[in-house]
Amino acid sequence: MKCCIYTESLVIMSESHGWSPEVASAVRKFALQNAMEYNGEGQAGSVLGRLLAERPELRPEAKRLMSIVSEEVASANAMAIDKGVDAVRAELERSAPDALEREKHRKIEGLKELPGSISSVVLRFAPNPNGPLTLGHSRGVVINSEYAKMHGGKVVLRFDDTDTRVKPPLPDAYQWIEDEYEWLAGRTADIIVRASDRMPVYLEYAIKLLSDGHCYVCRCPAETFRNYRETKEECPCRFRDVAENLSDWESMNDGTFSEGDAVVRVRTDMTLPNPALRDWPALRIQHTPHPMVGDSYRVWPLLDFQSAIEDYEQGVTHIVRGKDLMDSTRKQTLLYEHLGWKYPETLYWGRVKVHEFGGFSTSSMRASIEAGEREGWNDLRLPTIQSLRRRGFDAQALRDFWVDLGVTQKDISVSMQTIESMNSSTLDATTERRSFVANPVSLDIEDHVGTVVELPRHPDGKIGGFRSWILSDSFHIQQSDSESESLRLKEFADISISGSKATIDSLDRSDDRPIVQWLPEGIGREAVLHVPDRDEIGEIGGFLEDFELEVGTVYQLERIGFAMLEDLPDDGPAKLVWLHG
Repeated sequence: MKCCIYTESLVIMSESHGWSPEVASAVRKFALQNAMEYNGEGQAGSVLGRLLAERPELRPEAKRLMSIVSEEVASANAMAIDKGVDAVRAELERSAPDALEREKHRKIEGLKELPGSISSVVLRFAPNPNGPLTLGHSRGVVINSEYAKMHGGKVVLRFDDTDTRVKPPLPDAYQWIEDEYEWLAGRTADIIVRASDRMPVYLEYAIKLLSDGHCYVCRCPAETFRNYRETKEECPCRFRDVAENLSDWESMNDGTFSEGDAVVRVRTDMTLPNPALRDWPALRIQHTPHPMVGDSYRVWPLLDFQSAIEDYEQGVTHIVRGKDLMDSTRKQTLLYEHLGWKYPETLYWGRVKVHEFGGFSTSSMRASIEAGEREGWNDLRLPTIQSLRRRGFDAQALRDFWVDLGVTQKDISVSMQTIESMNSSTLDATTERRSFVANPVSLDIEDHVGTVVELPRHPDGKIGGFRSWILSDSFHIQQSDSESESLRLKEFADISISGSKATIDSLDRSDDRPIVQWLPEGIGREAVLHVPDRDEIGEIGGFLEDFELEVGTVYQLERIGFAMLEDLPDDGPAKLVWLHG
């Protein structure tokens, strides 16, 4: 009887809003789920986000969906408050038991609800394209994209590329970053913006602010203004009228002034407690050609100005950034006040130091590559996304790592082993096994020649099928293993070793002798495993099991670890790159 009532109510609800019963059912499921998780304080924006994540084809209808979503959220919250959360859970157990799985998962998730209004969430990820994305950048991609999924929002991928001299853009980096963003987030960015393409917008705002008296052109030498700022004195340039400022603005743009002759400053208060906020610089002269737009402009915005303007232009509602950028928030807030705008909600995270990569920056990596010290951006020793992908990392592991860490202002130091552990959990179920015998030696054997040995593609049967080996009159084991007098050949037999000969003692395991990987003669091919080790890349030669190998596939090498098969040449050894143990 209850089932009939539930179905009937779905039909009535769907008809009243013009949606199918399937959509109405999904809305109710997520509304109940949200009410249960937040004790009757579910939010429509969060419910809409979950709905659109499951049913992305509904994204164009997001605004129209809010009516039915809001109604169901109110109903679910009322149930939780009036009858208790257990009543909501019981309803889900009956109508949508799959929704209860999120409750278990949510306990380990590090992402809390965004503050402020979440009815129409817009976030941004804004890298400088002076190189590809790094492990550090991946945090910004993951956190912003996951928040967008949670709230049915959008992410703006914005290239902050207005520094042509200190951190000049790398033309190839734009496409690299777009591809890396998609790989990390599992979807393309909703909006893609190049700041260098938007220069007319920034320059127009500069003119407006100069005309309204909120900015002025400062011609003081940098050191002179620094003294004014430290002593809280007003720069004489502050007292010039609008006409003089606009005239100097023209001189900045037409080439009359050279680099360093003048900057545009945002008028604040020279007595503010924080010196960084006192009449901060917004635009400067920069004659170095831009690799994408050439020498079209002589005046370029500094990051705090360009970013603030673009955030407003793109309708950004929430900014997630490092706590080291708190001053940027304060500067931009002052600019927003001049323009009569409301600043986005802002969250901060602390620094995360990965032990193995503590000293790398994009600029230093670029310098080492250009100096020939690294083979490229995908060098196995670098913390770039290109390198991690080359080695075989799974994007889901990085998403799990950053989501689990969440957004906290606490500075944290971690080891790559933490990420590797998550990656192992992700890969293990879908990764086939292969044998790799490093530094091999050959042993002769007379028994059981011609025997077929079948080894599972996956030890737990998660991948069906077997690898079939035919035993010849010799086989390979690792040199260090050959020093033992008795061994267990994995999945085959107990053996005794005397010199270069081996004898089979038992096919069944008879004692606790060490288990080793091995390969019959003719089953393997020569291979080299490349292993990054601090500042070097080691090479380990051996034999790789030659069974249905495919380039670009990660294999778990028996009793060794995970590795990516990078190359299978017609002549010469196969090339493997180390992932982790």
